[in-house]
Amino acid sequence: MNKHPLAITMLFLFAIPSAQAQDDQAGRIHAARDVYNEAIARHDVAAIVSFLDDEYQITTSLGQLLQGPDAEAASWRDLFASRPDVLYVRSPESIEISNDYPLAAETGTWSGTWSTGDGPVRTGGRYSAMWRRVDDEWKVRSELFVALFCDGAGCP
Repeated sequence: MNKHPLAITMLFLFAIPSAQAQDDQAGRIHAARDVYNEAIARHDVAAIVSFLDDEYQITTSLGQLLQGPDAEAASWRDLFASRPDVLYVRSPESIEISNDYPLAAETGTWSGTWSTGDGPVRTGGRYSAMWRRVDDEWKVRSELFVALFCDGAGCP
C-alpha cells in the first residue's frame, strides 16, 4: 500500500502538462519539416534557408561538410540548376524535445529522385537533425545525412 498517494497524484498531474507541451513542440517541428519539404519541392532556396539557425551546419549524404546558411543556399542553387526535377523528402520517425535545453532531436529517413540523360535516379538513407528554439521558433541547427542506397543511372 502506498503511503504517499497525494505526492504521487501531484507528480502525475504535473507530468501531464509537460508531456503535452513536449507533444505540442514536437508537432510544431513536424509541421515545420513538412513546410521545409514543400520548399524543397518548389526549389525555393529562400524558404529552405529560412528554417536554418545562424550557425547551421550539415554533413551531406556523401560526407561533404557545409557550414552556415549561405553555404547551404549556394549548394541548393547549384543542385536545382544541375537537376531541374530533383526532389528530396525528409520523413521524420522520431522527434524528441529536451526538458532542460531549447533543443530537439529529429531522426528519420530521406529520399531523393531526379532524372539524368541515362534515366531516373533514386537514392536515400537515414538522417538526424538538431533543432534549436530561438525566440519561440524552431530552427535547424545541424543535420547529418547518410546515403544507404542508390538505384538507377549513374549509381556506383
